[in-house]
Amino acid sequence: MKKGNSFLLTDGLVYQGGQLHRLDILVQDGRISALGENLDKLSPAGVKKYDASRKLVSPGLVDVHVHYRDPGFTYKETVKTGAQAAAHGGFTTVCAMPNVDPVPDTPERLQKMIKKNHEDGCVHIKQYAATTQDRTSDKVNDLSGLKRAGAFAFSNDGNGIQNAETMYQAMKAAAALKMPIVEHIEDDSLKKNGVMNAGRYAVELGLPGMPGLSESSQLARDLLLAQETGVHYHACHLSTRESVALVRLAKEHHINVTCEVTPHHLLLADQDIPADDGFYKMNPPLRSTADCAALFEGLLDGTIDMIATDHAPHAASEKMGGMCHASFGITGSETAFALLYTRFVKTQRMSLEQLLDLMSIKPAKCFGMNDAGALFPGKPADLAVFDLEHEYVLQEERYFSLGKNTPFTGTKVYGQTCMTFVAGELVYKKED
Repeated sequence: MKKGNSFLLTDGLVYQGGQLHRLDILVQDGRISALGENLDKLSPAGVKKYDASRKLVSPGLVDVHVHYRDPGFTYKETVKTGAQAAAHGGFTTVCAMPNVDPVPDTPERLQKMIKKNHEDGCVHIKQYAATTQDRTSDKVNDLSGLKRAGAFAFSNDGNGIQNAETMYQAMKAAAALKMPIVEHIEDDSLKKNGVMNAGRYAVELGLPGMPGLSESSQLARDLLLAQETGVHYHACHLSTRESVALVRLAKEHHINVTCEVTPHHLLLADQDIPADDGFYKMNPPLRSTADCAALFEGLLDGTIDMIATDHAPHAASEKMGGMCHASFGITGSETAFALLYTRFVKTQRMSLEQLLDLMSIKPAKCFGMNDAGALFPGKPADLAVFDLEHEYVLQEERYFSLGKNTPFTGTKVYGQTCMTFVAGELVYKKED
């Protein structure tokens, strides 16, 4: 990525310091040099100007949970296309999961992935390393060596760690390194080979159901282990009301836990699945309306710390043939902000400030990303410009991701990304 550009962004509605202000932003050598009114006077002669009037200017969004399938599954997504999709959605920092082939479970493999992320990505890509060997075994990796090699955090995402002793040893090692354990919470013995949420709607569609207990029971175990070890434990993609209650209780007991929720688990319930359609197959599955309500309440009261997309692209053929045959996963990088803004901010269920906090400031703060998630002088010029006034339609042909697997295509939304800047470089601009 080339960096070091200078420009003046004028008259935007800027989210800065937890509030919205009408401001100019002066960027010099890829960093914010000033925020204020009428910055023309401070700008160097001939500096490029971008008119942001009637637009929202946000810190670049931060997504702590994406899948880029590279190496090993590049027919689904590559680092390049995944990063382009992120920029299209207003994200400037993303964190890539390790369920690729080969798995980044050695320092050498991890360094190779980090190098490729830097070379091919137009946004900042932080790389998870696998917690255990091959991401599915019970042998904890050399976490110290992986940290030195540049690991962002440790995760086996895509699989839950089934053995409690393995998780306990991993947590102790990560705690000693002051590194987070980021967990896909799932007890395989309770999954029942389910492809959607267990309950009435699974019965009506004639599909095997996955009970919420497969998530909440594993979470309860992990929270007790986190309490014992003191590790920063981050729970991925909460989906049940029981999970929200467990995290709330853990925080009351000062356990060092953070957690995320996805847009799709906030926006859809199992009753919204119209048919045996692989586009609605994701893990964890879409739960009940009561679960959706609990997740939203958890966001508003601070139990849930952030929104993360779990962007999981697949080839078209892998989402066909009904839920029993389709792969788990849904894309999200290019649709998340617009869908959430339209559903929750436009309807006044959430403020714009709250949404931006959950998608930029809080994920950066929870994971100690000091250069992401906020707009202040001296910080890298990572920012996104959104049009909140004009309705548009989510269209498959406009996606940059190789994966088109989202049931939200065709939805009318507000909040289209107009421009995304990474360290002062314009990495996405909406076509006029």
